[in-house]
Amino acid sequence: MHPNHDNQLVRLKKVEGQVRGIQTMIQERRYCMDLLSQIRAVTGAMRKIESGILESHLQHCVNDAISSKSKKEAEVKIKEIIRLFEKLN
Repeated sequence: MHPNHDNQLVRLKKVEGQVRGIQTMIQERRYCMDLLSQIRAVTGAMRKIESGILESHLQHCVNDAISSKSKKEAEVKIKEIIRLFEKLN
């Protein structure tokens, strides 16, 4: 069973509001530095969400695969994480 990410959903809704705010700021032709500041805040919030989901994945999904004593299942989970980090580069 997949872990519950309700706490990340709350954060995503906040980010959604921030993004709408940035759209409004652009429509209002607000100062570039103010826009950049808000964009950095959204980027930071998304990184926290990503980190929280990754942590949950490691604690639940990967841990369950390793605990199952199925070497193949554990290898699949580890390869998924490796592929994810390869995409980040």
